[in-house]
Amino acid sequence: MNILIVDDEMNIRKTLSLWLKSHGHQTRQAGSASAAREENGANKFDLLFLDLRLGAENGLELIPALLADSPWLKIVVMTAYSSIDTAVQAMKLGAFDYIAKPFTPEQIDLVIQKAEQVLALENRISVLREDLKGLHPEAVFASKNPKMQRLIEMARQVAASEAAVLLRGESGTGKTVLARAIHGWSSRADFPFGTVSCPTLTPELLSSELFGHVRGSFTGAVRDNPGRIAACDRGTLFLDEIGDLPLAIQPQLLRFIQDHEYERVGDPVTRRADVRLVAATNRNLEEAVKEGRFREDLFYRLNVFELEIPPLRERVEDIEPLANDMLLFFANANRKVLSGFSAEALEAMRAYPWPGNLRELRNAVERGAILAPSGVVGLPHLPGALQGRAAENHFSGRRTLAEMEEAYIRHVLATTESLQEAAAILGVNQATLWRKRKSYGI
Repeated sequence: MNILIVDDEMNIRKTLSLWLKSHGHQTRQAGSASAAREENGANKFDLLFLDLRLGAENGLELIPALLADSPWLKIVVMTAYSSIDTAVQAMKLGAFDYIAKPFTPEQIDLVIQKAEQVLALENRISVLREDLKGLHPEAVFASKNPKMQRLIEMARQVAASEAAVLLRGESGTGKTVLARAIHGWSSRADFPFGTVSCPTLTPELLSSELFGHVRGSFTGAVRDNPGRIAACDRGTLFLDEIGDLPLAIQPQLLRFIQDHEYERVGDPVTRRADVRLVAATNRNLEEAVKEGRFREDLFYRLNVFELEIPPLRERVEDIEPLANDMLLFFANANRKVLSGFSAEALEAMRAYPWPGNLRELRNAVERGAILAPSGVVGLPHLPGALQGRAAENHFSGRRTLAEMEEAYIRHVLATTESLQEAAAILGVNQATLWRKRKSYGI
């Protein structure tokens, strides 16, 4: 862990620091309240040992200020003037634990073990919360397509490194899902995964979202915001649609990638964070560089490892398994028992070009799960675009008159609201149409 020792006695600071370093921890030292705040502002600490007597200063008064800057910080109060009242007061102010001087190495070890367990649980909870926010039925990243299989294997390999990754592909191909998978396959999996959508915010708000701000730094800044970079320390930050990142923010991001340093809006204190970046775009960044809309040096920093996700129309063999996974998800969500899709529906889905990729497939399957009463989802339950495409396929090529009649009746039934309307369009009575439906198994 990264540990700050705050004590006005140099010998205690040095002794404790040496012991902690010998057990694999990193330490910094401060001999006064002002030095403690300065260190805490410039670095991210997991644990802080705080002496209650800092010369003429009271360490208890420092606890709220430290926690305001670093809410996750675990503060262990240590003092030779131990009493139940002091311990209770420290805990009420937000201290994590309390230890009396003189302490033994075994006591310090127990405190550290306790802090490590709590921090691990908090990080796991943070990861789970992010996963719940981004829950999608297509969250399992698998494929039967050879090109996609190679891409997934490369993604697994790069996940084990610290390299920045640039995901490219059309909108809706699953770039966010792949970014989450890379985080999950990496050594950072137990730490937070955060997402920032670059086109959705103004440059000012985007800068605040990324780097944070201090209260009063701009209109509406009523409280401090640590920013996504601080929140994702030791984890992964996904920058969606990086091609829309404003030019004004690009130098700040470049500096962070190079030096891991940044400042919050309205705060001159330089901070550091260990964050792995994964970016995504559906734009031609090379053209944006030529046109001066995107910095060339930033492009090369982000494009250390490039992965291009093929569109769904090039992964026809994946459509049925993806659709079945989504159907199971939406059937459960709508409390229905649905076993799959009719042959006609699957044929239509395979023939459709899916300009919206996975996102459009997800919407189509959700519609089918809502409209299908039970059993299988048929073509009439899918969106009109798929039904129209199916009709085009039915009427193409050489077919017998009986096949053409069946295809047209199916098309009319799929695109009308009632049997009466379909019979009127076909020019037959409802009884005849009912018999036709029965013979075709519709």
